[in-house]
Amino acid sequence: MEYADVLIRPLVTEKSTTLGESGKYVFEVSRTATRNQISSAVEWAFDVKVISVNVLNVRGKMKRYGGRPSKRPDWKKAIVKLAEGDSIQLFEGA
Repeated sequence: MEYADVLIRPLVTEKSTTLGESGKYVFEVSRTATRNQISSAVEWAFDVKVISVNVLNVRGKMKRYGGRPSKRPDWKKAIVKLAEGDSIQLFEGA
């Protein structure tokens, strides 16, 4: 899998912003990506040193469109911890 295909988008929420203060950043990643692939993709894209990667499989919510129930797709979230002194400017509001 190519590095550009692993990371889908950064997740900027209130919780991820507070995690960013401690050097952790949150991304939506490909459902088939492994921890090693995510680590390599973040190091390649942002030129930082990754310490650890935590991965969560998020289940899609059930919604209703009219009277018909529907399900949003499942997706994968990765929380990436960077080395001391490294940061990603995308999350810093630059």
